[in-house]
Amino acid sequence: MSYAIVGFGKIGQALAHAFARKNIDVTVASRRPPEALAPQARAIGPTVVAKSLREALEADTIILAIPFWEHREVAKALPSWEGKTVIDATNVFPVPEELDGLPSSVVIAKAFIGAKLVKAFNHLIAATLAADPVVDGGHRVVFLSSDDEDATAPVAALAKQLGFAPIKLGELNEGGALVHARGRTWGPLIFQDLFKKE
Repeated sequence: MSYAIVGFGKIGQALAHAFARKNIDVTVASRRPPEALAPQARAIGPTVVAKSLREALEADTIILAIPFWEHREVAKALPSWEGKTVIDATNVFPVPEELDGLPSSVVIAKAFIGAKLVKAFNHLIAATLAADPVVDGGHRVVFLSSDDEDATAPVAALAKQLGFAPIKLGELNEGGALVHARGRTWGPLIFQDLFKKE
């Protein structure tokens, strides 16, 4: 299984730290050219490699760590997303009217036609996401939601491999709504730094 993080701001770098901690290879890419990202990628660890967006999208699993509105441009970068898993780590706030009450992940899923989409890694702030998820004998929780059960299992396995405790919340209109900002308020599980004991 190959992995890429699209977006190399605070969240993208935090996720890269999680991969580096476990010596898991991951490609990172953003709107900036790979040579602009390379020094920071190398500083995080040898398993973190900056590449072009086109090269990054060759990965089996792509984590979106970009501002919500940029998802449309990324979605256009491939003619088909068939066979890909997209992990949506984005948040959108304030919630625009054009989402029409839908969780933002539902909108993103429609853009990535053919992909299996899982909402994950979006509810922790960057500093917490970058830190070692094993704390006092427990594992920091990450919430997962998807309309595709087949996609959730491998993302849960990745979360475990990274040291987190995955908690499945159900489909996007159920679990996704719990980690989705609404109106001028955040979803009830956003920013909840929870731990699961073994």
